[in-house]
Amino acid sequence: YFDPVYWAFDSKITTGTSATTFSPGDKCSRAQIVTFLWRFKGSPKVNYNVNFSDVTKDKYYYDAVAWAAYNGITTGTSATTFSPNDTCTRGQIVTFLYRVMGEPSPGAAVNFKDVSGDKYYYKAVCWAANHNVTTGTSDTTFSPNDKCTRAQSVTFLYRTAILPK
Repeated sequence: YFDPVYWAFDSKITTGTSATTFSPGDKCSRAQIVTFLWRFKGSPKVNYNVNFSDVTKDKYYYDAVAWAAYNGITTGTSATTFSPNDTCTRGQIVTFLYRVMGEPSPGAAVNFKDVSGDKYYYKAVCWAANHNVTTGTSDTTFSPNDKCTRAQSVTFLYRTAILPK
């Protein structure tokens, strides 16, 4: 994950957890990944409000969540909550990335036994696997409910960023 972390720092997508650490093994929160994505897209100006009761204007991630909700990248964890401090799952992260990329053709179906076609993340997992954003946790599993680390999250984002246009 060295190259992805270096890229994310150099691109100002993340500043790390301190001036000298990235904390690659720490879990990546929903607020962190949405902020990474917002910065990846150039930190677009936000002129709309957040309708999530757990996201207030004084939080570093407010603009990122507003942007993500407005652009359909996230719908929150309910109609009124975003759950910014919850750890982002693999299924959520690939879904956010898929939506950020404009929901391109997902490509061929995948044969992960833990990803069925009726799940919200199905197309995103197919897209991510078909474009080498992730290969899954084994040959037969994706582990969509596993929590993602900061290193994994930035690696997925880096692999998305370097996809051919």
